[in-house]
Amino acid sequence: MTTKDGAQRPTPLALYGFLTPRPERRDDVRELLSSLVAPTRAEEGNIEYHLHEQPDGRFFLYEVWRSRADLDAHNAYPPLRDFLDHLLDYLVAPPEAYLDTMISPHPDVPAPARG
Repeated sequence: MTTKDGAQRPTPLALYGFLTPRPERRDDVRELLSSLVAPTRAEEGNIEYHLHEQPDGRFFLYEVWRSRADLDAHNAYPPLRDFLDHLLDYLVAPPEAYLDTMISPHPDVPAPARG
């Protein structure tokens, strides 16, 4: 993304998806994911981070990051990295996850310049 003066601006990314915990690990997953909310929201480049619990027991995460580099730095956070490295110990299947470039402007991130 380029500004009017030609400077490069990171392209915001949204990461969202469902995690289905093993029934015996549901409380562990809830506790772990809940413990990540405040530190993640404080990270450089985090624009939004929301955790939801669905009536069927799945968890839904919605994250918006200023750039891919910011998301990569977040994914290196040791407590998260440990969870990611052992996902199938906690979940019945890999997460149903989506990573997309935002095309609608976010109020905290200037819209891309049209050329």
